[in-house]
Amino acid sequence: MSDDFTLLPDLAVRTLGGAVLWADDESFAERENLIRPEAATYSPATFGHKGQVYDGWETLRQRGEDGGHPDIDACHTAIIRLGVPGVIKGVVVDTAWFKGNYPPEVSVEAIAVQGHPSVDELVAADGWTTIVDRAKVDGDSENPFAVDSARRFTHVRLRMYPDGGIARLRVHGVAKPDPAWLEAGPFDLAAIENGGLIADCSNRFYSHPQNVLMPGRARSMGDGWETARRRDKNTNDWVLVQLAEEGVITAAEIDTSYFLFNSPGAGSLTGIRADGSEVELLGRTRLQPDTRHRFLIDAADPVLQVRLDAFPDGGLARLRLYGTLTGEARARLRAELENGQA
Repeated sequence: MSDDFTLLPDLAVRTLGGAVLWADDESFAERENLIRPEAATYSPATFGHKGQVYDGWETLRQRGEDGGHPDIDACHTAIIRLGVPGVIKGVVVDTAWFKGNYPPEVSVEAIAVQGHPSVDELVAADGWTTIVDRAKVDGDSENPFAVDSARRFTHVRLRMYPDGGIARLRVHGVAKPDPAWLEAGPFDLAAIENGGLIADCSNRFYSHPQNVLMPGRARSMGDGWETARRRDKNTNDWVLVQLAEEGVITAAEIDTSYFLFNSPGAGSLTGIRADGSEVELLGRTRLQPDTRHRFLIDAADPVLQVRLDAFPDGGLARLRLYGTLTGEARARLRAELENGQA
């Protein structure tokens, strides 16, 4: 995996189940815009009753007690529940289209809370940990901040100083669901919400390969992974999946929905064991456009990664790899959680 944390899944995005639970002010533009999956847009001279309509979270202008500039520590705050708990590797505070009304500084905190706490409980909670110190940001820009923590978090708290607008908040990391959930029975070992992720791929020209591991059905061709047209012979595109942990794959689904004229002509699945050796899970098999292909897998070897080869190129909507964890994998996940490392 590249050192670029933005290649990791966005754990806060709405399509993964994230939610903006609370904000202390959203006078100009609603807080829910922060985690929309698409990039922020802007239409000039689109005025509503509260002023120019912005695709982001925008607060009122703070004032001091004398009616002048606010106190140096004045801020506005929003609390976001991650779609799935995880280890945060980096945050992007995107101020797209906010040019004269962006906040000059921001900070981000995180907390791990069990169960389903109420908004009041989260607002009053102790134990918030700073993962991004108060820092300057630029307007109309993606402002990235790497996070150096191995802890598992469930919620983040975004603060802007003193006020203004933020278009999107991206919280990139690795999902770490409750191990008890993963031990309940067979599940999709590749799904982002279960701890899977894309470790590498041959090409990401049109869209991000992490899309194929997102929950639910794809909504359009743009909600999948599509490569450039391959012109070199005897080569093919591929994507490498890091499973939630070591497991035995028993079934797979390769979904080409919405790819009517640009799906791969064939595909194969190769498992990669802990020692780096390979095992065939699904030999090269013809694929049809706009189709959910389901396959039973007859391989007893535990694997840590699975490579999907797409021949020769094209697009995929979703990839599902169903199976069960090994006993050693379950023990590692429990130990991670108990030791506070995830």
